[in-house]
Amino acid sequence: MENFLQEYSLDHWLIKFILIISIIIVINISTRIILNTLKRHSSKTSNIWDDCVINSLYRPITILVWVLGIVFTLEAFNNDFKVINISYDFLNNLKRAGIIFSIALFLNNISKNFQTAIIENNKNNAIDVDEATYEAIAKIVRLSIIITSGLIILQTFGFSISGVLAFGGIGGVAVGFAAKDMLANFFGGLMIYLDRPFRKGDWIRSPDRELEGTVENIGWRQTSIRNFRKNVIYIPNSVFMNIIVENPSRMTHRRIREVIGLRYKDFPKMLKIVEDVKLMISNHKNIDHDQTTIVNFDSYNDSSIDFFIITYANTTEWVKYHQIKKDDLIKIGEIIENNNAEIAFPTRVEINE
Repeated sequence: MENFLQEYSLDHWLIKFILIISIIIVINISTRIILNTLKRHSSKTSNIWDDCVINSLYRPITILVWVLGIVFTLEAFNNDFKVINISYDFLNNLKRAGIIFSIALFLNNISKNFQTAIIENNKNNAIDVDEATYEAIAKIVRLSIIITSGLIILQTFGFSISGVLAFGGIGGVAVGFAAKDMLANFFGGLMIYLDRPFRKGDWIRSPDRELEGTVENIGWRQTSIRNFRKNVIYIPNSVFMNIIVENPSRMTHRRIREVIGLRYKDFPKMLKIVEDVKLMISNHKNIDHDQTTIVNFDSYNDSSIDFFIITYANTTEWVKYHQIKKDDLIKIGEIIENNNAEIAFPTRVEINE
């Protein structure tokens, strides 16, 4: 490059600057054209991983070309005018730092793109997707890339990594005291990702708190839940380390439990009604007969004699469950009516003195 400039007597700094910038722009445009061409060809294949690699290259290559171009410009001006007093060691370190940063950015981009590709691929193949786990793994990978590349760049410029780590240890203690709540939320989020008591889209509730709704997002600091009033509740992750969380989304069945009271005068008909109800439930197609089913006389109440029903619907869907329950209750009412009995209601006897 220097021979080319000397041969054509392009010594003026402005012309040299414009020429170098033009070369950088041409290289950038050329790499974009090459990457776009590769992207068009890769989009025609069924392999999604080559798309991830190509999409991850755009920004790192652009940054790398500009960093190397700026370093080359500084070297050229440093040689010609001696007014930019920059050592060659610093410029070489700047090159290395630019290359390391570009590689780190490429790895960061590819982790994001792989995360998205894996989730979409599983969804397209009807595979159950735990987005929270993939997101947690990707975040840990990206954090490792940032820390590692940062330490390598510091070492490139002559900083002692052992000194940085020692300072980080002392500073970490101070930061730990100052930001204990933030750290508690971070580790709370980490426990959610590792233990997976719930994930995005689950319906959860806590008997300890007035907390119930659908999980919309699990972050490192807080989790957002949309309740059934359609409000969003933001909960620090540390809270989940100290409360009981129930996850109804993971239930296998919905239980039907009802207590029905008959009049005391219908006591002779109790046994027949209980047997008829038990027979009806055993023939009901929307009841899971592999689960426990109990229909039995329960107690003598103040105004009624009671029997109870415990059985399990073969669905977890809220609307369908209530339809099954409604059908059962109507049929129980018909059985009671067919046995010439009646459902009791509270009575009050007035005594005239």
